[in-house]
Parts: sequence; structure tokens; C-alpha cells
Amino acid sequence: MIGAAAEPEDVDADGGAEAFSLALRVVEALLFASAAPLTADALGRAIPGGIAIELVLARLVESYAPRGVNLRQVAGGWAFRTAADLGYLLAAEAEPPRRLSRAALEVLSIIAYHQPVTRAEIEEIRGVATAKGTLDILLEAGWVRLRGRRRSPGRPITYGTTAGFLDHFGLDRIDDLPGLEELKGTGFIEGRLTRDLAVPVPDDDPSLRDDEDPLGDLFSPLDDGEGGSQQG
Repeated sequence: MIGAAAEPEDVDADGGAEAFSLALRVVEALLFASAAPLTADALGRAIPGGIAIELVLARLVESYAPRGVNLRQVAGGWAFRTAADLGYLLAAEAEPPRRLSRAALEVLSIIAYHQPVTRAEIEEIRGVATAKGTLDILLEAGWVRLRGRRRSPGRPITYGTTAGFLDHFGLDRIDDLPGLEELKGTGFIEGRLTRDLAVPVPDDDPSLRDDEDPLGDLFSPLDDGEGGSQQG
């Protein structure tokens, strides 16, 4: 977390108030121009040496807090977002929200919490067959990605979430997702999901696990190595 911002005079003498002011402008410009969140490391490489990027970000967070846009941590980086209390003003201009079926929401939630996970494992958790079309919708939305292939018979594809998933749902990290009790409170995990569903601590580490192999150069997204009916 970013703490209270220091005054420019508090910056290391090698930086100075002028360098700090330049760093503020550079970071501000980069964030406004970027279509995706930028990491602190990437921003830090663009500012004068001797200036702590944490101080720059803290100053910008403070400066934009009362404005129509705020600087927020999302998807492991930093981005300007419309102030929460003003979102309604842009509703008419925004693209219609992508509407997901209940099946797609369930599959997306299972992938988020249980990744890396195969289609067969998703079906086991949901208790029903999962249509490949449901996974295609999530892949096309950019919220789910193909990770690798499980080292098991058929070498099924494993699925995981993306930075786009975090950005869309306003999350900085995957473990910002609600826990089991919060999910129960919303009623979201009731219904077709198994009663003994356990919600693990989610982990979207992009590195392949010991039981995963790379996808390889040639593969078909529809050939995930698993059979089964397609019912939702």
C-alpha cells in the first residue's frame, strides 16, 4: 500500500523538488496515455533517478482523490478510473456490459479460485457438463486464458484468469476475491454447485505447475483433450 505522500523538500537531495515535480508529470502522462494499468516498476524506470516511485504514486493518489478520476491499484498495476460516485454519469456513453449466463459466471468463478483447472475438473465442481462454447465466451472476453496441458491421460488443457479479468472486476490481485463466507452471503454459490464446495486461496501465478506442460505450437482451442456432453 502507498502511504502518505512526502513533500518535495523531503525527497532525497539528489532528486530535489524540481526532479520530483518532473516525475509527477511523467507518471501522470504515462498513466493517462496507457490503455492498460502500468506497474510501479515500469513507471519507476521512466522517472529521474533518485526519486522513489512510491512517493510519486502516493502524491498522485492524494491529488486525484477529490477529483472526477482517481488513481487506483488494479490488475497488479496503476490506472486512472472514474470516481465511484460519478460512474452513473458515464453509463450512457459506456459500452453495454457483457452479460454472462449463470453457467459462464459459475465457470469463471471456478477458474478464478481453482486455477489451473481443466474442463473435467470444472464439471466435477459444478456437478454438470460444461459446454465448450461457455469457455469460448470467457476466452473471447479476455478474462480466461489457456495455461498449458495437464500431465494426465489425454493431456487436457488447463485454464487460468488474465490481467484483463482483474482489471474488469476492479481487482488489484487475485486474492482480493471474496472468501467463502462472503460468497455464501451473496447467495452466489448456492444452487447447482456442490454443497461441500471449498473455496481455496486463489493463485494466478503464470508459471506452469509441476503437473503442467506447455501448450505447444500446434493445438486447437476446441481440442482440450477431454470429452463430455455440452450442456451449460
